[in-house]
Amino acid sequence: MSRFFSKTHDNLTPYTPGEQPRDRKYIKLNTNESPFAPSPKVVEAIQSKANLLNLYSDPTALSLKQAIANRYGVDEDMVTVSNGSDEILAFCFMAFCDGKTPMAYFDVTYGFYKVYAELFNIKSEVVALKEDFTADFDGLKKTQGNVIIANPNAQTGIFESLEDIESLVRAKADRVVIVDEAYCDFGGKSCIELVKKYDNLILVSTFSKSRNLAGGRIGYAIANGKLVCDLETVKFSFNPYNLGTLPIEAGVEAMKDVAYFEQCTKKVVEAREYTKKELISLGFEVLNSSANFLLARTDKMQGKNLYLALKEKGILVRYLGDERIKDFIRITIGSAQEMQAFIAAVKEIL
Repeated sequence: MSRFFSKTHDNLTPYTPGEQPRDRKYIKLNTNESPFAPSPKVVEAIQSKANLLNLYSDPTALSLKQAIANRYGVDEDMVTVSNGSDEILAFCFMAFCDGKTPMAYFDVTYGFYKVYAELFNIKSEVVALKEDFTADFDGLKKTQGNVIIANPNAQTGIFESLEDIESLVRAKADRVVIVDEAYCDFGGKSCIELVKKYDNLILVSTFSKSRNLAGGRIGYAIANGKLVCDLETVKFSFNPYNLGTLPIEAGVEAMKDVAYFEQCTKKVVEAREYTKKELISLGFEVLNSSANFLLARTDKMQGKNLYLALKEKGILVRYLGDERIKDFIRITIGSAQEMQAFIAAVKEIL
């Protein structure tokens, strides 16, 4: 760091993204991207709007808000959009937490929660997942601040019931509960109906996974209109034009093309179940994932060594190295052919 870097951030540990290699071509199963191209309607929409890039984008992104609202049966004032769901999450930390109001989250979850707490000088209340990596809702309910929970959980893929989510929301009506549904479309169930019922619940999601637009950087939140107003107050104080013209158009068409969305998510789920079955037959422990990835371990090889051996064979998976999951690798679900190649490589290595 330079001598000018703010002392406020002396202890800040940045988020570490998954590898985006340039040295060779890999089967890339490390960053939970979709193996499928965007909808053809998305590509067509982007091409038709490219001549508008000399102008600023619509700061309200109204057409995208309307598309999301129509899809989920809510009013458009219950929707806000962002440059990826990470930005929405940052807005949540800024809008609802301060030096006195902490944020609670699980010990094994999306790494950005801890990073944002450190970045914005917010106290964290970290609750351990149970031994089997399921959520400890009783522990979360005992915390004092706001709560953020990924469902299905990042890193484990485990989906928790909406009954448990509702119980958490109802436990303390004077705090905000944020449910990060980045992976929900691969086997979870959205809490959208609970959002319509409770004024302290925020649903956050992304176009990066199930809508094949990781490079488009589009995220959104659905919540009570007053909470959305809070988030947009932060947005318009930070970056009013946070979504470009092309991502807005891409998002509209991706949200409308339900048939393509369902086709792609179905293929991912089928490939996930095939991969899980094959790994179990090889003696792996595989967590019960409702996401587009699997967390798996084997007694035959340490997680980091398996990650490195797969990399040598041209297959990238994610080794996170966190204490509780240091024996595991996280495997993004690619196409059927990619997962067959992955299983073949694992068999060779073992």
